[in-house]
Amino acid sequence: MDYAVLTGIVLVAGVLFALVAQWRDWRPPLVVAIVVGVAVRVLIMYTSAIDSWQPVDFMESFKPAGEAVVRGEDPVLASEGGWHFLPTIPYVYGILLWLGIPWEYGGRLVTVVADIVLIPLVAKLAGGPKASLRALQYALNPLALLVASVHGQVEPVALMFGVAAFVVARGPGAPERAGMVTDVVAKVRNGVAAYGVRASIPRVIGRGGMLHRALLPDSDDLAGLKRGALAGLLMGLALCAKSWPIWLIPGMLLLLPNLRSRVAGLFTTGLVPLFFLVTLPVFAGTSLKQIPAVIDTIRDIRPIVGEWGWTPWFTEGQWALKPELASFGTNLIYLSVILVIVIWRRADPIDMTMAILLVFMVMTPRLGAQYLLWFMPFLIARPTRFAWPAILGTSFWAAYGYLYMTQFDFNGWWIQHGSWSRWSIVLLPILALAMPWGRRDATAPRLAPAVQPTAGPKVTSPA
Repeated sequence: MDYAVLTGIVLVAGVLFALVAQWRDWRPPLVVAIVVGVAVRVLIMYTSAIDSWQPVDFMESFKPAGEAVVRGEDPVLASEGGWHFLPTIPYVYGILLWLGIPWEYGGRLVTVVADIVLIPLVAKLAGGPKASLRALQYALNPLALLVASVHGQVEPVALMFGVAAFVVARGPGAPERAGMVTDVVAKVRNGVAAYGVRASIPRVIGRGGMLHRALLPDSDDLAGLKRGALAGLLMGLALCAKSWPIWLIPGMLLLLPNLRSRVAGLFTTGLVPLFFLVTLPVFAGTSLKQIPAVIDTIRDIRPIVGEWGWTPWFTEGQWALKPELASFGTNLIYLSVILVIVIWRRADPIDMTMAILLVFMVMTPRLGAQYLLWFMPFLIARPTRFAWPAILGTSFWAAYGYLYMTQFDFNGWWIQHGSWSRWSIVLLPILALAMPWGRRDATAPRLAPAVQPTAGPKVTSPA
């Protein structure tokens, strides 16, 4: 990488400015945060586009997908598995290439624009008096700059739609919300509480039961349905960019006001990816016989491990096809996510989502540096006690790979990779500590100092 020193200076200066802003409690206007974010992203995008080093997947996977669209071919099949997601983003790549914009700029333009849109969205997600400070801190986030402007990875696109879905689902009002607030109440018969499955089923699904009441329209039903449908539409677009935003769906649904709006949100979430799948013959020239092959390619994830966390210690720090490790790690993720949802079920849905994404990073058997961006908008919007150690640690680890390791030739890169991947395990406890442990119950009353009652006039009974 030719401009590693300049990029590193910009990243370090941005981190220092963000930390000083935190220390001094600066709250600049939102437009200032956006302008700063645009300036640093465009600068790094320009130097990355004219650099002699280009990311391998950016050139050999993403570019062929866009070129396939220009030729009227299926981007999933024509890229020979290089692009194994829905064709939504390759459509945009194809338009930019058709307009004659050089790939080194056009491919990054998609992610840089999305990451700029994320700046005001982080402010909306944070809410409250420090919203503009959080926007500035995301604008200067080093990992976001590396992923969007250097790598051109599509995580910012998925996050743009995912965070927008959260903002829409939460709607107007206070930024603090509670998650699951319904308690199980025993049915009382003849003065005696009746417990157990037999007593619970009629109360939940019977006529006039909890489910029946939840499905009845209320006075603000239309507005809730519109919120749910729009939030689901945005989340569906996030899933069209990549498959991982599925982890955002529980939090989005909990932010919606009632069950009917959640049904609407879940319906439109699934409808959007289905639309882009069934319209492949129209927009991508895919034959009907090829659609099963497209689905198989999208579903196929090779069990390559050894990049991050605990798996490099089983592969000597190198990539390896280890189905047993991948399977064990995947099951570990599922169990951990279920446990997190149970523990944070009463938390603010944004906090629950943050915990899900962080526990994924701790447990996952496979990860690219760009994955670490998943939790950044949520952690910056609602920082925890160990937020900055997690932000700085993951950013330094990623920057070492992007800026320093790219100074070596092929063999030198692999030598560096052995240590780089194995020492990522140091970050796992930091990410675990950064989870919102102190915000597991948004329904709990705030602690306040006891107020002693003031003495009033003495009242005597009449004689």
